Amino acid sequence: METPLIEKARIMAERTFRRQAFQKRDFHNLEHTLEVVASAKEIADQSDLNDDETESVLIAAWLHDIGYEQGHENHEDVAAAIATNSLTEWGAAPAKIAAITEAILATKMPQQPRSMVGKVLCDADLYHLSSPQCEESGNKLRKEWRSLGFKDMTDEEWLQFNVQFMESHRYHTPYGQTILEQKKKKNIKQIKRFLKGDNEVMGQEDMEKEIQKLRTKLEKQKKQRPGRGVETMFRTTSTNHIMLSEMADNKANILITINSIILSIVVSVLIRKLEENPGLMIPTLLLVIVCLVTIVFAILATLPTVSKGKFTREDIQNKRTNLLFFGNFFGMRIEDYEWSMKEMMKDSDYLYGSMIKDIYYLGKVLGRKYKMLRIAYTIFMFGFVLAILSFVVALILSPRV
Repeated sequence: METPLIEKARIMAERTFRRQAFQKRDFHNLEHTLEVVASAKEIADQSDLNDDETESVLIAAWLHDIGYEQGHENHEDVAAAIATNSLTEWGAAPAKIAAITEAILATKMPQQPRSMVGKVLCDADLYHLSSPQCEESGNKLRKEWRSLGFKDMTDEEWLQFNVQFMESHRYHTPYGQTILEQKKKKNIKQIKRFLKGDNEVMGQEDMEKEIQKLRTKLEKQKKQRPGRGVETMFRTTSTNHIMLSEMADNKANILITINSIILSIVVSVLIRKLEENPGLMIPTLLLVIVCLVTIVFAILATLPTVSKGKFTREDIQNKRTNLLFFGNFFGMRIEDYEWSMKEMMKDSDYLYGSMIKDIYYLGKVLGRKYKMLRIAYTIFMFGFVLAILSFVVALILSPRV
C-alpha cells in the first residue's frame, strides 16, 4: 500500500535516519524502521484493518522512532509532535493525525494502546521478540546502549534482562496473541537454555509445524468471528431503529400539542357560546372526545415500558439477560454490571446474540409505537373532519335570531 501521505512519511523518515544523530544507533535506525513497517503491514492484513486504518499504521510506523534524533528521553513525545506538525502541513485530516499520534505515543513503555491502529503498531515495534532474528536484534540494542553510555551489562545480566522483559511483555492484537506470542515463547525458552548452559534448540522443522498449527487456529478464529460487514449491519440497523423511534416520538408530540391547543380553545371560547346556541353542544362534545382520545393514543405511543432493572449472575451464566438494554440493568450495582459485561465480551455468541435481541426488541417497541400512532392519526383525521361537518350542520340548522 502506497499513498501520498505514506510516501511523504517514508521520505521524511529516510532523511532523518541519515543524519549524524543516528550514526551510533545500531538498533533504532532505518533498518529497524523498515522492519517495523513490514511487520505493521503483515499484522494489519491479519487484523482486518480497513484502508484508512492501514494507512495510519504505516505512517506511524515510518515516524515512530524519528524522535531519537533529540535523545532517548521522551522520544515518543518528540516523534508525535513532529508527526503532528508534518501531517498538518501535508493536509491530513485531524482525525487521522490524532490516530497516528496516539499510536506513536502508545509505543512508550509500558505499552498501553487504546485503538486498533495503536495495537498494531505496538506489536510491530516489538515483532522482533518473536522472530528468528531475536538474538541478533537484541545484540544490536545492547551495542547501541553501550556505545551511548545508557546501559552496560554482562552477558548473564543481558540474558536475564531479556527473559524478564519478554515474559512481562504482551502482544495486543489477536494475531500477536496467537502467532507472535507462541513464537516469542520459543525464543524465551532458548534464552533460558543459554542461561543454563544448554544450547539445544527446537529444530526448524518442529518450529514450522508449530507455527502452521497456530496459523490454522487463527484462521479458524477469524472465520468464526463476524466480519466488518456484519458489525456495520448491526450498527446501521440500530441507528435506523433509533431514528425511527425519534420520528415516532416527534409525531406523537405534534399530535399532543395540536389537540391540546384545540381543547384550550374549546374550553375558553366555545363553551361560553353553548348558552347562546345549544345546537353546538353535540359538535363540541364530539370535538372534545376526538381530541382527548387522540391525546391518549399519542401518549400511549410514547409511554415507556421499564422492567425491574435487575438480574442475577445465574442469568448471565445462562445467557438469559440482554445487557445492552438499560431497563435490564439500571437497578444494578456498577461492580455487578461491569463483571457481567466482561463475561459477555468473552463469549462472542452471547455478545452478538444480545445485539440481535436488542435490535429485535427495538423493532417490537417501534411496532407498538407506530400502531398507536396510526390509531391516533386515524381518529384525529376522521374525527376532526366529522366534528367540523357537525359544526357546519348545526350552524345551518340552528334557528336564526
